[in-house]
Amino acid sequence: MCEAIGILFGNSRIDGLQGLAEKRPIEALPFGRYRLLDFALSSMVNSGIRTIGLITPYHNRTMLSHIGAGKAWFLERKAGGLFILPETIYGLVGRKEQFFLKDLALNIEYLQRDQAENVVISSCNQVFNINYHEVLDYHEDKNADITLVYKKFDTPNRKNSQTHLIMDEKQRVINFNDYDELENSPLNFINMLIIRRQILLDIINEYQEQEGFDLLDAITIKLKSLKIYGYSFQGYIGIIQSVQDYYQCSMDILDTKIREKLFLGLDRIHTKLLDNPPTCHGEHAKVRNSLIASGCMIEGKVENSVISRGVIIEPEAQVINCIIMSKCWIRAQTILNHVILDKLVEVGEGRVLQGNSENPMVVLKRAKI
Repeated sequence: MCEAIGILFGNSRIDGLQGLAEKRPIEALPFGRYRLLDFALSSMVNSGIRTIGLITPYHNRTMLSHIGAGKAWFLERKAGGLFILPETIYGLVGRKEQFFLKDLALNIEYLQRDQAENVVISSCNQVFNINYHEVLDYHEDKNADITLVYKKFDTPNRKNSQTHLIMDEKQRVINFNDYDELENSPLNFINMLIIRRQILLDIINEYQEQEGFDLLDAITIKLKSLKIYGYSFQGYIGIIQSVQDYYQCSMDILDTKIREKLFLGLDRIHTKLLDNPPTCHGEHAKVRNSLIASGCMIEGKVENSVISRGVIIEPEAQVINCIIMSKCWIRAQTILNHVILDKLVEVGEGRVLQGNSENPMVVLKRAKI
């Protein structure tokens, strides 16, 4: 594998989470016992990338509390390691760029001080497990300037990506397309790319004064002058842009085949370690097709649900098709169906909360019902 450093964009502006990302970046949103950023960060670490810059948003307390100095990802080291990079405050409200060029310009010293040949760039609002060894080998075999990672979905779907690749028979990217112009199943760019470090520095210097400019805007301009190729990712990826995406992706991991691809291969997803006791299942507990993290007390019925750490479910409570974040307390005889509970929610005895698969009910952090 050729030498590379990483940049993670942990400051996306997504407002379709119904308050779940109001006081935390979406990248720090809990996902079972993980956080969303764990998947992008672990993929880089598992690929041998030991110098990683994480661009954080202005409300970064939750994210920084989770990652610390990067010890859980083996990034607490003297050479390289994890670098916390600030974002620019320009265009903070309503900003839609994925890889904002001014964020890269603000942190250009991070790119200048390292002599790595390539830079791996990724967003963190996705659930996936990729080893960049193969992508970097492909990048070198093609002698590419830029390699864009894409996923071909079975059917066109607007939510999968706003950027779709058009390639020739040699896998060279010749154009981008938007959803409204698609005729066939799209090749969705999944917000992961490899770029030569010097080319990235040149792009930053050339376009950093452009207002509202994204790295992909610059790549679009450079399509004819640079060798830009697409790499097909064959694994599972869940792109989180809304509550519906978050709910569906959480339900997806109840599928054993998807769970094996994400969690049970050689490349494991790392996260912050907590010294919790094992989950205790009461005498009358009934659990079916669910993922339950450590430190829970389960005395009721849990079915088709994802339960985070430290959750208490009292006797005769029913939790069905739900996502329950850490340290929630569900009292006796409560019925929850298609519900997302944020952290530290307490649901009183005998309450009934009902959503559906298309519109799950969301209860925000520390609420008492």
